[in-house]
Amino acid sequence: MRIIAESAIKDWAAQYPDAAAWLRNWVKFVHGAHWTSLRTVRLAYPHADGVEVDSGRIATVFNVGGNKYRLITAIHYDQGVVFAMLFLTHAEYSKNKWKENL
Repeated sequence: MRIIAESAIKDWAAQYPDAAAWLRNWVKFVHGAHWTSLRTVRLAYPHADGVEVDSGRIATVFNVGGNKYRLITAIHYDQGVVFAMLFLTHAEYSKNKWKENL
């Protein structure tokens, strides 16, 4: 899979050092992955969830750091592309405001 906005992930890792190792490992794993659906994502990340946003699209959300953070992505399985869109604390994520802009 190809990651769009990988530089944002590096920025998030610098901003949240306790999540940096997880983010680096996720990037490495995704580059070698061949996901075809949320089901195949969950083989590696069982707690990944598909969440409908206000636009009606589905974002794939990964729990990071023992549920302390959320990595929000858009996965285009047919194109082999993962868009890294947002990285939020659990508290920010729970407010659901992030759904409005996606």
